[in-house]
Amino acid sequence: MMRVLVFGRTGQVARALAQQASADITITCLGRDRADLTDAAACAAIIAGADADIVINAAAYTAVDRAEAEADLAHAVNAAAPAAMARACAARQIPFLHISTDYVFDGSGSTPWQVDDLTGPLGVYGQTKLVGEAGVRAAAGTHVILRTSWVFSANGGNFVKTMLRLGATRPEINVVADQHGGPTAADDIATALISIARAFHTGRGISGTYHFSGSPDVSWADFARAIFAHAGVDCTVQDIPTSAYPTPAARPANSRLDCSALARDYAITRPDWQASLTNVIRTLKEGSQ
Repeated sequence: MMRVLVFGRTGQVARALAQQASADITITCLGRDRADLTDAAACAAIIAGADADIVINAAAYTAVDRAEAEADLAHAVNAAAPAAMARACAARQIPFLHISTDYVFDGSGSTPWQVDDLTGPLGVYGQTKLVGEAGVRAAAGTHVILRTSWVFSANGGNFVKTMLRLGATRPEINVVADQHGGPTAADDIATALISIARAFHTGRGISGTYHFSGSPDVSWADFARAIFAHAGVDCTVQDIPTSAYPTPAARPANSRLDCSALARDYAITRPDWQASLTNVIRTLKEGSQ
């Protein structure tokens, strides 16, 4: 039996992880009522007393624009808390799996980012996630940092649900076409994390930083077109440049991630996001009936 402790309960990946429980895996998800990520010491104390074989941090401050005005809060959740968790796991020799983001890069160029490429976050969110990564590594325990991008699911707020909501009432919508990346279903991220956890549980895990995103890479505009096509929504997508849609925080133009290291070390390949999108839209339609 593998016992997995998850920080996070209502987020997209945390909800997907909860569904991964099986006859040989128990998964305990901690929400804010039990684990306050603004209190790093409390999070560490939970791990110190936990009956767990693996700890996964699926919680984060993800309000990219709001983070520009709430830097201290974003730092507490995205940097201080995971560092404390990693130290607590290292002290108990428990593997720690931590989710990070494409936002640690500056989005330059057009080639997929390698795991060891120079980072350069454009805003507070990416900066705090990068500091969190450093804290996890500094703990010097067994760990995996999994960077991912453009997360979507049938739960929570995400691009797919926003497009479906807007497309239902508008004949046409403008979507940014000069940002590219790999849409990634929360279910696929959860499956990858559990696969990594199993590897550690059986003594085959390899510590390090890895990339995981859906395939193929597309623009936000093309992703929107695919969403409408899969959902049967009659809404035209007009391509616009990022400059026509200003936001408080800058977004990376190139969020393509090279995922070859994960395939090499864990035999986990990039999932087809269109197949996952079909499942998400089906779930949303079933939920609305």
